[in-house]
Amino acid sequence: MFGIKFIKFQPTEYVLKYKNGKVVKEGSGISFYYYVPTTSIVVVPLGSIDEPFMFEGLTLDYQTVTIQGQITYRITDQKKVCKLLNYTIDNNRKGYVSDDPKKLSQRVINIVKVAAKKNIENLRIRDVIKSTEKIAKTMINEIAASEEIELLGIEVLGLSILNIVPNKETARALEAQAREQILKMADDAIYERRNASIEQERRVKENELNTEIAIENKKRQIKETQIDAEKAVKQKENELVDENVNFEISLEEKRKSLIEKTIANAKVQADEKAYELSKIMGALNNVNPTIIQALTNIGMKPDKLIAIAFQELAENANKIGQLNVTPDLLQEIVRSSK
Repeated sequence: MFGIKFIKFQPTEYVLKYKNGKVVKEGSGISFYYYVPTTSIVVVPLGSIDEPFMFEGLTLDYQTVTIQGQITYRITDQKKVCKLLNYTIDNNRKGYVSDDPKKLSQRVINIVKVAAKKNIENLRIRDVIKSTEKIAKTMINEIAASEEIELLGIEVLGLSILNIVPNKETARALEAQAREQILKMADDAIYERRNASIEQERRVKENELNTEIAIENKKRQIKETQIDAEKAVKQKENELVDENVNFEISLEEKRKSLIEKTIANAKVQADEKAYELSKIMGALNNVNPTIIQALTNIGMKPDKLIAIAFQELAENANKIGQLNVTPDLLQEIVRSSK
């Protein structure tokens, strides 16, 4: 029949069949016949859409950066988006009858751009470069809560920032600063190593000095101990000397006392002898000397008797004319004296 066509769609396509301005059929992956002059077909993709973006922004310290990334979204309310954008396909199904489907991606990118500028304008260039992941998380939360996203009937599935690049002059300046900082860090590391080496050497010397001090203290303690020991020995020797002196003094005093007692005893004995002798002499005062001599000779040895005889001869030598002493008599005297 002229003007009637059959059409079939994929499961990833949501189709709305309009006839005389009203939706007469809708669904995903459907097929139907339609009359071309009175039918309009609207096709909205159901799958996710990956849309890359790249734009410039200005940081808090007025540095220009280029932000590169990608946003992923999908259309969740097809009727909402169809009220704002024209997704009608041509009769030959060669494409959309307008550029509105492309405008959706542009609108989403504009929303991303607004969120990105809002985040980077509060950060300095260094913080922006170092905070790509944090910025991406903040942006996706802000975009998902955006009223415009809600009106478009779409859902944001993900957002990633691949790179945030400063311009060439800023990049060179940052590189120079980073290089200087790295060199400074290297110098600081060398300085710290030197200080650590000096500190280590100081600790070694301090330990050596402490060891020497400890050794000297030990020597001093040993010397003091020796001096104390010598003093103790000397004191003991002095005590022994004092004891010996005291002992000698005591002994001398005892000896002196003994001598005095001996002298006293001897004196007493002498007095007794003298008294006895005086008594004897008194008793013999009137006795004949010859009798006393005879009594004395009683019991006397021959040599003593001979000596007494010679004594008497000597006393009466003037009365003796000649005296002969034979060798036998002398030999007898010698033998008796032995």
